[in-house]
Amino acid sequence: MRPNAQKLILYAVLGLLILGMLSRFASGSAVQTLGALVFVFLGITVHEFSHALAAYRLGDPTPKYQGRLTLNPIAHLDPLGTLMILNTIFYGFGIGWGKPVQVNPYNFRISPRIGMAVTALAGPASNLVLATALGLAFRLPLPEPVLILLLVGVFANVGLALFNLLPIPPLDGFDVLMGILSTIRHPQATRLLYSLSTLEQQGSMLLLVLLIADSILPVNLIGSILGPPFRLIVSLILGTL
Repeated sequence: MRPNAQKLILYAVLGLLILGMLSRFASGSAVQTLGALVFVFLGITVHEFSHALAAYRLGDPTPKYQGRLTLNPIAHLDPLGTLMILNTIFYGFGIGWGKPVQVNPYNFRISPRIGMAVTALAGPASNLVLATALGLAFRLPLPEPVLILLLVGVFANVGLALFNLLPIPPLDGFDVLMGILSTIRHPQATRLLYSLSTLEQQGSMLLLVLLIADSILPVNLIGSILGPPFRLIVSLILGTL
């Protein structure tokens, strides 16, 4: 794609985002929109930082050399992923992402597969911890706008954690699944581990197909999978179960 065409697409996306932002504020949902912006970006920052910290603690200095051991959002936000996050917030469809943390699993002091599983799990786990902290604050006698912000933060971080735990490459759940399979000493587990490893290179395409299917099919596939655990975890965090 030519640079001029890329600029036109970028300006068009930014224009749509500005229109979406103005319409949200005009419709009176400014608090929810602000909460989504703050806590989605905070959630992604904490998520990626936790990946980097886990890898570093396991013996891999790569995240430190690349400046990822920081809670500065700029170090963790991917430009295109950020635009897609904004698109999702303002228009209700799409998916965003942060800048992936590069890891060399052969630097780990433990098995590379298990080390990758621990590193991958650290991201979603950090979002659940953050959601729990926001849920505790939600129980305090605070003004209604603040409570709405906290509620949006709980929803955003629980959703981010559960989505990333789907066992589909390049999501964190895939590395967690591969780590679990690597510990099972059984021929069927070994064969499944090998079969799944061959799909790793096509992971982004598989995820894209799933998202497209979810948007065009009459059944909400992702919602059907993540809905029950999402409601359960939110209820536990907010104390409404």
